[in-house]
Amino acid sequence: MNRILLWAAFLAFFVSGIPLTVGLAASWNELSRQEQEILKPFQVEWDQLRPERQERLRKAAERWQRMTPEERKEAQERFKRWQDMPPEQREMIRKRYQDFHRLPSEEQERIRRESQAFWELPEQQRKELLDRWHKMSEEERKEARARWKSLTLDQQRELLKKEIQKGQAAKK
Repeated sequence: MNRILLWAAFLAFFVSGIPLTVGLAASWNELSRQEQEILKPFQVEWDQLRPERQERLRKAAERWQRMTPEERKEAQERFKRWQDMPPEQREMIRKRYQDFHRLPSEEQERIRRESQAFWELPEQQRKELLDRWHKMSEEERKEARARWKSLTLDQQRELLKKEIQKGQAAKK
């Protein structure tokens, strides 16, 4: 779920329908050459887009320009994965994103802290843990959540290491 939540946050940050800031509408010809190059897929419909949508797209273009080639490649890969998802899954992610942002800021921060240890792991280890999580019964997941919440960040890291070792031992 945390992977989905972070994915949703990225997507919303990049291309969501949630207004970031509202500026005045700009015609296509008022955009800089760099903006036009990045936003070329929107050229035909640009002048019909709502000003909020134009502003979001311009801000995304600005972020894109600041990205390194590696960051751009990663963003393109994430966006491709998003496009390949079934519409139902994308809608679920959008809803979870909205639900997360309706939480009090303290609760959002708690969730971020609790997921930190997981996201510090190498991708393959995260995948293995997720696979094991999905194989757990609902009762096992409930117990694991309660235990996780009671741990400090260092304890969470240690628990993840032990779980990874258990998974590796089970493969042998």
